[in-house]
Amino acid sequence: MTENNIPTKVAKKPVAKKVPAARKRVASKTPVAKPEKKVKKTEGKEKVVRDSFTMPKADYDIIAEIKQKALKTGLHVKKSELLRAGLHVLGKLSAAQLKQAMSSLEKIKTGRPKKA
Repeated sequence: MTENNIPTKVAKKPVAKKVPAARKRVASKTPVAKPEKKVKKTEGKEKVVRDSFTMPKADYDIIAEIKQKALKTGLHVKKSELLRAGLHVLGKLSAAQLKQAMSSLEKIKTGRPKKA
């Protein structure tokens, strides 16, 4: 305590941590295999690309219909999976079949739609 009977802080002495004694290494007759470096898991995966596009509301509604149809069969699918599956199906068409499928689509303006 000080002259005015106000307690002062007393600094504590730092306590040294006990360090365990170093263990002696004993050379063994059998060599120990070093652990192999971990191989990145991403080597087998294909890089994904994020993109954005515009489509008519009627076509967008078809995605919802197909998702519902898939759910009825017990299959949960994402929009991106449906689009990828569609691309695979289109990729297997002949040139004439692809031309016919593409000509049946309504042409739309590219870019973002104007705000209403």
